[in-house]
Amino acid sequence: MEDRDTKGDLYEYMLGKIASAGQNGQFRTPRHIIRLMVEMVAPKPTDIVCDPACGTCGFLVAVGENLRERHPESLSDPKLRDHFHHGLFHGFDFDNTMLRIGSMNMLLHGVESPEVVYRDSLAQDHAGEEEKYTLVLANPPFAGSLDYENTAKDLLQVVKTKKTELLFLSLFLRLLKPGGRAAVIVPDGVLFGSSNAHKTLRKVLIEDQKLDAVISLPGGVFKPYAGVSTAILLFTKTNSGGTDFVWFYDMEADGWSLDDKRTALLPEEKLGAIPKVALNAEDHVKNNLPDVLARWQQRGGKERKRQRTEQSFCVPKADLVEKGYDLSVNQYKEVIHAEVNHRPPHEILADLTKMETEIQEGIKDLEGML
Repeated sequence: MEDRDTKGDLYEYMLGKIASAGQNGQFRTPRHIIRLMVEMVAPKPTDIVCDPACGTCGFLVAVGENLRERHPESLSDPKLRDHFHHGLFHGFDFDNTMLRIGSMNMLLHGVESPEVVYRDSLAQDHAGEEEKYTLVLANPPFAGSLDYENTAKDLLQVVKTKKTELLFLSLFLRLLKPGGRAAVIVPDGVLFGSSNAHKTLRKVLIEDQKLDAVISLPGGVFKPYAGVSTAILLFTKTNSGGTDFVWFYDMEADGWSLDDKRTALLPEEKLGAIPKVALNAEDHVKNNLPDVLARWQQRGGKERKRQRTEQSFCVPKADLVEKGYDLSVNQYKEVIHAEVNHRPPHEILADLTKMETEIQEGIKDLEGML
């Protein structure tokens, strides 16, 4: 129990066994999906990270572990170490039970004093939080709708809606400093919804900010808690545009079965975004995460030349505008239909006639027997 990793792993295991969907649309984000998102945004020791719907603090814990692994020097530098323990991590939630679980999770993972506090992130009282963070990682609730009375007016100015997932996206833009990055999970409806609020938000992400990537997740990722189809959005706050192209990835497998049991399809060393053993083509079919990470890192080079028939490809901004800012991967992915040579119809008819004659003869033989 002296070992931080042992305590943390034990606690995570316990959370995995007791976690269930809450009344507020909460459900636990799979840890391998969290780790993929953290690797993609590559947190730095000087970042200020926020999860406005933190739950059990899975994203914050993953950022902490990533920094320990990738930037061990940050814990030996007095200034950076103080920032790590007292200024780097910020999590908000309005479920007191989740806050207690999340605080304990951070403590067991060796963070002395994270800001994990009670706050309704969408309510009017989040003044003073604007442009405070350099990194936002979140899986906000898709619980449905709120009443306008309690919702922050500045969020409603960006997008007039009652849908929590849209309000949270608006909030992320408000919380980020210019140049800040975000990796967030959204329901598929955000990508192609036809309401004014949906379209306005997508237009803001593409025209006013820099939308980097849309990663479509397999349908069963959140089972057994929810069967909702989701995607990961990665964007950078610029307030001045900058979207030249958007990188799309159509993920089909995450290393686990997509049913309620969610059993591992590969040995443990081949799971996750950074497997301990190299994956071959057969393994890739069962676990796309390493491929997502590798291709994300090449998105400015080789990926620009990939065809839209591939699993990942880049779409220029002009095409997005032409499609009305639709972000669903199926709008842009091209499917190759294999040509099938059928027999001439008269040959098929001749065969049918022959079979029909045989059937009639068989029936006559049976009648004769009777």
